[in-house]
Amino acid sequence: MEHTPTWLVNSFIYLTAAVIAVPLSRALGLGAIIGYLAAGMAIGPWGLRLVSNVDDILHFAEFGVVLMLFLVGLELEPRRLWSLRRPIFGWGSAQVLGCAAALAGVAVALGVAWPTAVVAALGLALSSTAIALQVMQERNLLRTSSGQAGFSILLFQDVAAIPILALLPLLGGLVDGVSGSNPALPSVNRSWEAIKVIGIVGGVILGGRLLLRPALRWIALSKTSEVFTAAALLLVVGIAMLMQWLGLSMALGAFLAGVLLADSEYRRELETDIEPFKGLLLGLFFIAVGMSIDFGVLIAHPGAMAAILLGFVVVKLLVIYVLAGAMKLPFQDRPVFTLLLAQGGEFAFVVFQAAAGARVFSPEVASLLIGAVALSMLLSPLLLLAVDRLLLPRYANCNVPVLEEISEPQDAPIIIAGFGRYGQIVGRMLSAQGIPSTVLDHDAEMIEAARAFGYRVFYGDATRLDLLRTAGAATARILVVAVDDVEQSLAIVDLAREHFPNLALVARARDVTHWNGLRERGVTRVQREVFESSLVSAACVLELMGQTPDEVKVHVGRFRAHNLALLEQMYPHHKDRAKLIAVAKQGREQLEAQMAQERAERQQHTGGAISEGTPARSG
Repeated sequence: MEHTPTWLVNSFIYLTAAVIAVPLSRALGLGAIIGYLAAGMAIGPWGLRLVSNVDDILHFAEFGVVLMLFLVGLELEPRRLWSLRRPIFGWGSAQVLGCAAALAGVAVALGVAWPTAVVAALGLALSSTAIALQVMQERNLLRTSSGQAGFSILLFQDVAAIPILALLPLLGGLVDGVSGSNPALPSVNRSWEAIKVIGIVGGVILGGRLLLRPALRWIALSKTSEVFTAAALLLVVGIAMLMQWLGLSMALGAFLAGVLLADSEYRRELETDIEPFKGLLLGLFFIAVGMSIDFGVLIAHPGAMAAILLGFVVVKLLVIYVLAGAMKLPFQDRPVFTLLLAQGGEFAFVVFQAAAGARVFSPEVASLLIGAVALSMLLSPLLLLAVDRLLLPRYANCNVPVLEEISEPQDAPIIIAGFGRYGQIVGRMLSAQGIPSTVLDHDAEMIEAARAFGYRVFYGDATRLDLLRTAGAATARILVVAVDDVEQSLAIVDLAREHFPNLALVARARDVTHWNGLRERGVTRVQREVFESSLVSAACVLELMGQTPDEVKVHVGRFRAHNLALLEQMYPHHKDRAKLIAVAKQGREQLEAQMAQERAERQQHTGGAISEGTPARSG
């Protein structure tokens, strides 16, 4: 095999290791990530020594993290990302600074030089985006409050890595005791770099809005799927190269590109095209992390390695658990949230290698820190497994079982997604009429409660295409979207319209904004969840104020008709706030004028005032 190209031999080795290790790891209940890490250790320099160029492979495999962040960005529309700005910069900065301060304080107390302690603490404060997001996606946590909080913190860490790297040359100079000969020059250079970064990022945002969609539309006209796939990969590679040239995070750039395309018509196609590449490259990334664990340092300094590993993980666990309490995350979510952020992160490798190059600390110290981070990434899935099996059942008082997802194909003509207070009423009405339905919900406690009352509810997330197929969406007539979460509701509608055009959609809207989002997607049978009940309450108030039941019925009917008509008038302008407010004010004034005129006419006909208890319209 001396004439076989190296890349071909290495590809064979990686694929073989993954195909053997991952199914074995899953069979043992350890998960895919542990399988990839174990495969890396087996074929790496401290295993069978089948691969030696670990750094090159790690750099290439980091592109898997880049693709993952691009796909995460596709799930976040710019408006939704803007709504997360406070948790990103609030809780994100609290996690990084809190963990870094605690770790640096412990290190300085143990006699470590403060520049070394600060850089080590900042690097160890970062978490593994790859492992955390992979676990959250596998567990369907990204749409939960804890998942959104974890994602916000991880996103801030990607941003924070930039100033951390910028800090290293300054700390390196302090360690060496050398001051620059021209202190003004670094300041000028940093200012120019900042201007360049702002300009390029602004150009990416502007270009993404003006150029990306027309370009994708032009490419899609070729009707050649492989070319569209190539264009999707070209987009991500180009953004990553640009960010790398600027010295920014490639993953952050890819995430930004994903956000810019989140509300485009090509979002689903981009996800479908890139998903296989993301999975393979993420697997390769975890294999490379397994290969990068320096067991030589572990063997030479087992006590120091164990102390660093145990020390930084325990300190981060304490700080993050306190933070989870301050964020008021659900009690049962806190252990998983804490563990996902307590491990070290892949960007720590870059920070510590750069710190050694800047002479903040020695290469031996860098190797110890990198080894501790890699071991924490290895141990994190194992600790999560222990939490799942030992701790979470106690948190739930052993009363909430782990439910299996819907697995048997269903054939009911109606599917109800979400069986909370709204979906239950729909389901009970159908049951009373003898009409069968398939009910999906992903809240285990609610499902057990519903089953106790005799309802047949399946465990499943309706935003997953495979579960919708199993629920019978291909043959059903109607899909009732009754989930609480607005983003999840819109995702279900997008999925149904794209893959099951046969389904008639009936949806619940939490408010007018949600109603507009559903109408944008072509859903016409939409009910606002509190509208009718609010009208009933208003009718009770009018009767108590002295109006007759017949008068109240007329007033409520007229208000209902006017409100629904006004909603239709406002819909074309729902993205233009000024126009929307103007239409709403005009509609309200018309209704008030109309009802004032009717009151005056009734007063003339009766020859006196209307019911004394009826309040007159105030100024």
